[in-house]
Amino acid sequence: MKLKHVIYAVLIIAFGSLIVYRIVKNKKKDESGQAGGGGNKAGSGPGKGPVRVNGIVVKTSNFENTLSVTGSIDPNEQVQIRSEVSGLVRGIFFKEGSYVKKGQMLLKIDDSELRAQLAQAITKQNLAGENERRAKLLLEKEAISKEEYDIASADFRTARSQTQLIRAQLAKTVVSAPFSGKIGLRSISVGEYLTPTTAVANLVSISQVKITFSVPEKYSSRVKVNTQVSFAIAGSSQKFQAKVYAIEPNIEASTRTLQLRARADNPGGVLIPGSFVNIQLPLSTITNAILIPTEAIVPVQEGKKVFVTDSGKAKEVIVETSTRTEKEILIASGLNAGDTVLTTGVMSLKNGVPVKVNTGKKNR
Repeated sequence: MKLKHVIYAVLIIAFGSLIVYRIVKNKKKDESGQAGGGGNKAGSGPGKGPVRVNGIVVKTSNFENTLSVTGSIDPNEQVQIRSEVSGLVRGIFFKEGSYVKKGQMLLKIDDSELRAQLAQAITKQNLAGENERRAKLLLEKEAISKEEYDIASADFRTARSQTQLIRAQLAKTVVSAPFSGKIGLRSISVGEYLTPTTAVANLVSISQVKITFSVPEKYSSRVKVNTQVSFAIAGSSQKFQAKVYAIEPNIEASTRTLQLRARADNPGGVLIPGSFVNIQLPLSTITNAILIPTEAIVPVQEGKKVFVTDSGKAKEVIVETSTRTEKEILIASGLNAGDTVLTTGVMSLKNGVPVKVNTGKKNR
């Protein structure tokens, strides 16, 4: 038992010595660490070099204030080809998807019955005309009354009107193109009975196209007829030009927008009706405008700020901004030409911090 107690005592003493040793060693390590840390802090004070940042020297330029909107392409003219009279289709004289000229015959309706009616009407007209001539001679000889002559004259005019009516119906059996354009897919065949309710094909004029788009109500007073706009087809970078020729006279109540329409030439037929387009509508030209990269702007509670250099130090400047483009933002107030605006590290900069600015190739 005594040996066991001795062993326990030795273990306790050894364990206690180890704890004391570790405490003393950690204390010395903390003291040396604090001494070293004090040296680093001192090094990060006024003795540390300026912060390296990028910047631009502000210059003024003319700025085209544009509005980006979407719209659609409409044909210059479009119509569904239909027949005004019913009858069997005797001939189709166009190819689907081809160009046709104004006045070109597109299809022919059977007119045999109308021609027979016309022959009958002409015979009646000739007879009534002869009766009217005889009645006039008799009236001159006072062989008949004026009333009898008037009846003969009315019969002649009625017969003549009937002949003209049948001739007009005959003319309608020929369906012609009302304007030059491209005709679409036909929905009839030769021998089919056609009625005025049946659409034969679509005819569109696309040598010119219409661009229909809308702008928000707040811009309604800034859009004008004859304004030149640029646009691109969705998914393409090619630019096209159009001129505004009509503006809707009232604001659309449900969307609070104003609808405009421009016309563009389409000689190659590249612009297909129904396509969506992205439109750049110029609103005004601002002279001596100041534009800076959007990454230079720092949002703050009072609005927006930027950092400029003043005697080698960063200086906060509150600015008012206006139109934003893809990469730049228009400054309404707060900056002047010649100011050096910092563009990197602005989120961590503080007022009065020494900076070394590299303007490099970003000078405006």
